[in-house]
Amino acid sequence: MTTDTQTTTIAHILQSGTDYLAKREVECPDSVIKLLLCRLLGCKPLELTTRGEEALPAKYLDALRRGLKRAGEHEPVQHITGEVDFMGHPIKSDGRALIPRPETELLVDTVLKNEALWANEAPRLIDFGTGSGCIAIAIAKTQPAARILALDVSDDALALASENAEHNGVTEQISFAAQELSELVEPESIDAIVSNPPYIPTADCETLPRVVRDHDPRLALDGGPNGLAIIEALVMDASFVLKSGGSLTLEIGAGQGADVKGLLEQTGFTDVTVTPDLAGHDRIVHGVFTV
Repeated sequence: MTTDTQTTTIAHILQSGTDYLAKREVECPDSVIKLLLCRLLGCKPLELTTRGEEALPAKYLDALRRGLKRAGEHEPVQHITGEVDFMGHPIKSDGRALIPRPETELLVDTVLKNEALWANEAPRLIDFGTGSGCIAIAIAKTQPAARILALDVSDDALALASENAEHNGVTEQISFAAQELSELVEPESIDAIVSNPPYIPTADCETLPRVVRDHDPRLALDGGPNGLAIIEALVMDASFVLKSGGSLTLEIGAGQGADVKGLLEQTGFTDVTVTPDLAGHDRIVHGVFTV
């Protein structure tokens, strides 16, 4: 990338950066360069189109080159920028936990639309496999009365989630623990459980894009031989700790809807629904536990 006036306009950098990343087979190269520029300029992606003729300040050029090089080596852009916007909340992102993804916003939205849950005066929730803490934080920011126990087997992930909770001002609403659900929670004491558990079959983990396979923690991805090992254990534990009328809301893998729906129904859940994502794939399963 040269530094004359014509080649440092935002429009030119967008195009040349996209071409650079595309040649290196980076997925969605136009989105990656936009995120890098937005982080540097402190703006939203839509603003870039109206600022195309502006020259990128010289002080940002070296930083952009470094970011492009890292992205070209298939490092996640979220790790390069260090932050993700999740439902309007800033979430620090690094190799300690799964990168928050748009599909998980649908998971949170499903919980927030659960009118029966929010009819409780002080609802108690569990975020199982909290990772970065993005789910618990988004719920806490929207529902100040919620009290959330965020669990994860990874101490590194819990440390990151705690940092994010402090940054978002919700430390009084969320507590963190590395213990098992069944060891920590009294029977029939929880109003809702929400989880984005590992759901990718073990054999499929090696076929994931490099940006995922080499940078997201394997613990957050690998769901066992059929992808359902963690989900099966969670559904059973949920049946012990949920109150009658409590809910379980899960993010699942494409094509797992029928199996997970059947699993919930066999365990005593009713009104089980499977909601697709924007691509039409099975993504969210929600059910109500009835004793």
